[in-house]
Amino acid sequence: MATRKNLTADRGSVGHKVRYALRNPTRIAPYVRRAARDGWLRFKHPDHVGYYRAVMASDTGRNPEAAVGSRTHERWLALGKMQFDYLTGHGLAPRHRMLDIGCGNLRAGWRFIEHLDAGHYYGIDISPDILIAAKRTLADRGLQDKLPYLTITQDLTLDFLPDRHFDVVHAHSVFSHSPIGIIDECLAHVERVLAPGGWFDFTFDRTEGAEHQVLREDFYYRTETLLDLAAGHGLKARFMDDWEALGHGQSKIRVTAG
Repeated sequence: MATRKNLTADRGSVGHKVRYALRNPTRIAPYVRRAARDGWLRFKHPDHVGYYRAVMASDTGRNPEAAVGSRTHERWLALGKMQFDYLTGHGLAPRHRMLDIGCGNLRAGWRFIEHLDAGHYYGIDISPDILIAAKRTLADRGLQDKLPYLTITQDLTLDFLPDRHFDVVHAHSVFSHSPIGIIDECLAHVERVLAPGGWFDFTFDRTEGAEHQVLREDFYYRTETLLDLAAGHGLKARFMDDWEALGHGQSKIRVTAG
């Protein structure tokens, strides 16, 4: 399941796209179709949240599991288990309250819901379509008695959530699709909702070269950029080497109150 990372490529550059196309000719047509679709959606929705919500609606309509980045059901299960095993290995206990930012169709969320005490899981997402898929996952897994919260959000100010409430905040494959302003917004507000001793884990697409984006869907950041951004809000942040050792395509940072 390990994914090899290219930490120097600028995937948005013409040169990289040409080289990739020459190595993978069968992917040219799908990329052109996606680029055309994304261009139209960006025209209709100039703000990033509106744009990415439209992307998710389009992707979810075809396949909810693929919409959250899993090409097969087996991959969907495996990636969810990886997230679950990592957090439980770091002490996530049934008594803890968890906020899952970008919960998607509960790829990992159903495992968290099963593990946590009833009412202790709160999932938010910008996409109503993927939340409908999440409710199907919940029903399919027979987890209705766990009474999870599944709520749509427009931003990451977290202003509708209570102070010092969540022991664990989790955002998997969210900042990898977010411009820096949205990441900054989340880091500016997450400390308020963290319980004493709580932590916030997020993944990101890491680069050691120039920071860049592809189709306004995928954003690549240097580790120092995000560590400095967290520090600017009085937060402690560290790169999680043990997550890196698992071979996931994205890297992980953990944030705690300063």
